[in-house]
Amino acid sequence: MHAEITINGSADPVARYVGWAPVPAQVRLANSAGAGPVAVTLRSRNTATGGQVEFYAAIPGTGQAELSLTLPAAGTPVDIFIAGKWGRPSSDDGDVAVDVIESATDQVIGSIPLMVRIRKDAMAMTNAERNRFRNAFARFNIDERYNDFRAAHVEISDFEMHKDAGFLPWHRAFLLDLERELQGIDPSVAIPYWQWDRPAPAVFSPHFMGFTSQDPSATPAVRFSLTNPFQFWVTEGVPGIDRVSLFDTLTEKASSAIFGPIHTEAETLDLGEPGALYAQFRTMEGNPHGGGHASFARGPSFVENPFTAPRDPLFFLLHANVDRLWAKWQWIKHRFDVTHPGTFEPADPPRRVGHNLEDTMWPWNGVTELPRPPTAPGGTLAPSPLTNAPGPCPRVRDVIDYQGVHAPPDRLGYDYDDVPFQFV
Repeated sequence: MHAEITINGSADPVARYVGWAPVPAQVRLANSAGAGPVAVTLRSRNTATGGQVEFYAAIPGTGQAELSLTLPAAGTPVDIFIAGKWGRPSSDDGDVAVDVIESATDQVIGSIPLMVRIRKDAMAMTNAERNRFRNAFARFNIDERYNDFRAAHVEISDFEMHKDAGFLPWHRAFLLDLERELQGIDPSVAIPYWQWDRPAPAVFSPHFMGFTSQDPSATPAVRFSLTNPFQFWVTEGVPGIDRVSLFDTLTEKASSAIFGPIHTEAETLDLGEPGALYAQFRTMEGNPHGGGHASFARGPSFVENPFTAPRDPLFFLLHANVDRLWAKWQWIKHRFDVTHPGTFEPADPPRRVGHNLEDTMWPWNGVTELPRPPTAPGGTLAPSPLTNAPGPCPRVRDVIDYQGVHAPPDRLGYDYDDVPFQFV
């Protein structure tokens, strides 16, 4: 007798990833030899380190460390939900296992490894996590597909991605598209975030994003260790990454003369007041987001200029922090419901195309007629084995409820290490 478990609707190992949001799973008996129904208990294998999961008989509901089920002898699957246990993300692929234990004998009759894959503070990553992300990104840089990300974030697309209500949704989709491409290379990776309101020496280590000079008279080329594949980074046929900081990257938080003191996390989360309104919160596009970019010297630094910023992989860690702050604000203020007036901006009067709730987003929609840019690099948004959302041609509304709080099928398949999931 054997029990089988499928996660995210698939038996394929590439689907065995969970976050804080519950995902669908099924348990069934195989080769039961005509026995009657079998009582079992699902349990996350107890380990001192690494990921842990919990179980839901139904959602909404409460996660449990163990879940008792009765599996039909005919092999009919029983539907359940699995989520990462808050505070116990994985550090390695498959570092947590779900065991199916026959209640009568206390024997394990089925088991499956999986990963609680979470976007983490880059300062909290293990060296192995850092290296997996770094290596996957360096490999993707060689691929022609990376040029599409560079070509999408340029001056002619400025009004698609900036200066209006769609700033946060557009960049959420942009990050997700890149992350899924990286996961096609190594499914264990997730984009980490650079928390710019505190020192981050591990981010600017030669082993990761590279040593960044603070001397404007020195060469702007970022220096990497001999084992860091970013040393071979190339964009637009030009090798290397140029970056000069306006702060000591090893001991200081980021600072910008243009935007003044960069908002702390607490100050950023307060931007939506009064009323917890998205219209006020999205002013973070200037400070702290703009301040993060402008904490590097104008001219020699790719990341300082929004139209050259994706030439520096640091751009994606910066924007992961932007998205994390939005995600945390959404969680604190319960702003996942797109019908709530505080979740997004009113449709009346209509905004520029691409910034209304029902608008599809360029370049994934392939539209190249005015007022959209004349090209749409990259095609549709990369699919995921974990979820069908937000679809190949996402609308603004499709990326707002990223955890599927109100509509579980709409979850995008990622979470942050400091933003929990909760039903509302």
